Amino acid sequence: MKLLRSIASAAAAVFHRPRLDREMDDELRSHIQLRADDLQRSGIPRREAQRRARIEFGGYERYKVECHEATGGQTLESVLQDLRFGLRMLRKSPGFTCVSILTLALGIGANAVVFSLLNALVLRPLNVPHAQNLFMIERGKDRSPSNSYPDYVDLRDRNRAFEGLVAYEIAPAGLNTDGIPEQVWLYETSGNYFDALGIQPSLGRFFHGSDEHGPNSAPFLVLSYGYWRSHFQGDRGVVGRVVQLNRYPYTILGVAPPEFRGTELFFAPQVWVPKVNVQQIEGSDSLGERGQRGMLLVGRLRPGVTPIQATADLNNVGAWLSRAYPKEDDGATFSLAKPGWVGDMLGGPVRAFMAGLMLLSGLILLAACTNLGSLFASRAADRGREIAVRLALGSSRTRVLRQMLVEAMLIAVAGAAVGVVATIPLVRALSAWQPIPDFPVNVPVNPDWHTYALALILAVVSGLLFGLVPVRQVMKADPYQSMKAGTSIAAAGRRLMLRDVLLVGQIAVCAVLVTSSLVSVRGMVRSLHSNFGFIPEHAIQVNTDVGMGGYHGEQATAMQRRILDTLARVPGVTAAGYSDRVPLNVGWADASVFSDSTTDYRPSNIATDAMQYEVSPGYFDSAATPLLLGRSFTWDDDAHAPRVAVVNQEFARKMFGSEAGAVGRAFKIWGGTRIQVVGVVSDGKYRTLSEDPQPAMFFPILQSPSGYTWFIVRSNRDSAELEAAVQQTLRDLNTGLPFTMNTWTKELDTALFAPRAASLALGVLGILGAMLAVTGIFGMAAYSVSKRLRELGIRIALGAGRSQVLSAALGRALRLLAIGSVAGLLLGLAATKVLSFIVYQATPRDPVVLGGVVLFMLLLGLFATWIPARRALAADPLILLRDE
Repeated sequence: MKLLRSIASAAAAVFHRPRLDREMDDELRSHIQLRADDLQRSGIPRREAQRRARIEFGGYERYKVECHEATGGQTLESVLQDLRFGLRMLRKSPGFTCVSILTLALGIGANAVVFSLLNALVLRPLNVPHAQNLFMIERGKDRSPSNSYPDYVDLRDRNRAFEGLVAYEIAPAGLNTDGIPEQVWLYETSGNYFDALGIQPSLGRFFHGSDEHGPNSAPFLVLSYGYWRSHFQGDRGVVGRVVQLNRYPYTILGVAPPEFRGTELFFAPQVWVPKVNVQQIEGSDSLGERGQRGMLLVGRLRPGVTPIQATADLNNVGAWLSRAYPKEDDGATFSLAKPGWVGDMLGGPVRAFMAGLMLLSGLILLAACTNLGSLFASRAADRGREIAVRLALGSSRTRVLRQMLVEAMLIAVAGAAVGVVATIPLVRALSAWQPIPDFPVNVPVNPDWHTYALALILAVVSGLLFGLVPVRQVMKADPYQSMKAGTSIAAAGRRLMLRDVLLVGQIAVCAVLVTSSLVSVRGMVRSLHSNFGFIPEHAIQVNTDVGMGGYHGEQATAMQRRILDTLARVPGVTAAGYSDRVPLNVGWADASVFSDSTTDYRPSNIATDAMQYEVSPGYFDSAATPLLLGRSFTWDDDAHAPRVAVVNQEFARKMFGSEAGAVGRAFKIWGGTRIQVVGVVSDGKYRTLSEDPQPAMFFPILQSPSGYTWFIVRSNRDSAELEAAVQQTLRDLNTGLPFTMNTWTKELDTALFAPRAASLALGVLGILGAMLAVTGIFGMAAYSVSKRLRELGIRIALGAGRSQVLSAALGRALRLLAIGSVAGLLLGLAATKVLSFIVYQATPRDPVVLGGVVLFMLLLGLFATWIPARRALAADPLILLRDE
């Protein structure tokens, strides 16, 4: 009841304000008149009595405010007054208002974009029901996400922690829907995939575990919603239609819902097919091979089961696998990770990069707040006479500070709105961006309510940060001295002020961002000119899978040879070869290697893991990979010849101690197959540009046939002419074989995506930091010059030289620039060490980086102080003194 009475009293005070004002005026005037009557009766003239009564009574307006507060309605009314007054003051200073709003929009906009990315890549779960209960199963100490299909079956049937465990693998295939085959990317999944995830079809039905009855027993496929819309124009009659997948008939069962993109955040499949049909998709049957690992496993925990309990349960199954299959699963252990980025294989780097970006964007916002804090401090100093008058008339210091905070909040909210609106086109472009050619990598970065909530929180926090900067000035202001002197409430002295500290911090933030940007760019430039182990210039890649054209077994090998011979005869081609995969591209394979004397092939006896490639004769010439020792492959190295391999230098050093004696030596791979080394090639990059030297081995493709084929065609012709000639040649050879073609340099976009993204993001943040630093230095220099023009005029009148005038006017700003630049450079050198994990050869110990940062900050300072310097030198002492 007490609360209700208070609310009613406050409401009455607000809605009946005119009547209350009249009553208060009458009451206060009556007090003054009564005192004047007393004084008049004591013999003082009426006019003098009224004057003395008003003086004795004190601040009339202050008593009115106190009376309103006593009635309970002053708070809301005063806030409305502050809002109206704040809007009027901001309208009176459009330059200050626009600069402040744009400054904060830069900071909050940058954070909104980065948070949208963070939300899409890290925070937002998979778009499936109860995604928080989904976990990916990783294997071994290296937390590999790959498992074999037989191990999946045992884990699925023997675990007690998951109510559903699914397996899937990403693969390409040739889909023919209208007579012209095209390559699509699909998920090969276990039959229980959709049921375990709880997904309902948008059209038709999904396949289930009951549809599987052994190898190649489930010729069904499910279309993604986007592929259905783009290739079938949303035709609802597509269900039941038979299409050709790798020349095999498949029935379309249904269409996935539009929001479902599979179980990886970065990859949007176009088709789902049952894994039991892997032989038709990949040309080989790996369902029974326990050592063939490539399946990704995701499970949904049972209610009440914790991840720790699930891990223990999986490791119990792993102990059983070790006993049952000691050769393939010796010491099998498992762990859990959140799905979305192939577990921790990509998830760890993505989270680290996004954390770094979020930190840098936070520094951008901090720089914006320091800039605005300096502007608000200067504005408070310029408004010294106004504040002094308000204090002299009885306004409380708290009320003055609240008024300034209201102005800060108005700017903060407006800046947040402008920043968020400006980021919408950018995040939409990021959502549509497909950075890797011929591979459906795409991440929806659409902002949601989390982004808007963050923008609002940042606006409030930022408004408080820069709005509270003038607190000390207002609390220590002396109205009498300010009114008498007619100067600001905080005259510029030589002591270190808060504005100076803020400016140093802002410059340091800018130097950190510039240093990080230059380190990243320099690392990327080095990566473009580093030793890949091959030369991508003047070569094109033609990617196909002859299995998509219906070629399998010996027919596939014959077709690959036929294509190679045809490409080698194209005019201008100097070398041609093919491989089952190429370095630095999507998809790679490694294999365990044992010494020649090993007879027990348990995982504990592995000598090393090596990257594995199956290549044709002519591959090393077409890739321009130097052969250092021995010989390359010939067409005689076929299935009937002894097993041979060409290894790289790192392989030779790890297995044989040196590369010099590697030719003629032997090693073994899993299963005991003995392989003799016939050649040594130079080291290269195989998975990422930033990797340490990796062992690699190359086998003759006739001894390990594969349907996946990357033809490398090297030529002295223009790449566009060569691509046209190659395309026509392949169409003439077989019109039903889908393929993609690109220059090898363009295909390196896959490997360069991470460093390019890092360089672009850091470059944009560096530009924003530089813009904020320029405005901060300019603001301080311009304010300093404007406050010291009279002093500068006197110096000029007394004969001071140009250098002395500039030193007096801008020396403080330049000293702060130097301090902030050095501090930021040191912090940047320490912070950019993390870039070496993303950007190849990114090192802060680079003279070009150090010199570049120093030069950039020097130019930034000169640019920011150029206009204030001209104004200082142009000061006319006669005009200035006459104005005084």
